[in-house]
Amino acid sequence: MSAYNAFKACAPVAWSPNLYITLVRGIPGTRRLHRRTLEALRLRKCNRTVMRWNTPTVRGMLQQVKRLVVIETEEMYNARKEKLANHKALRPPLVVNHHAAPAADSVQ
Repeated sequence: MSAYNAFKACAPVAWSPNLYITLVRGIPGTRRLHRRTLEALRLRKCNRTVMRWNTPTVRGMLQQVKRLVVIETEEMYNARKEKLANHKALRPPLVVNHHAAPAADSVQ
């Protein structure tokens, strides 16, 4: 199990004051009630994330559309964004020298 999944297993959603909700499945073909719930959560496009307060009302809405969304706590969201930023960070350029370096052992 990766460190991220281990962290996810240890952080209960009920303890977090804010929830980050990401729509990961498409809206077409879903029930009208689910579409209305996603509209109320302000989720209109796939892979968009919104932040909502952790209230019983919001948790009930998420229970209704749980197969369409991914729910993260603030710590999980920040860890995922930091990992993504480190992955996209600029790296020093790779320098390749195609000229043969003179051997230090040869005496001329």
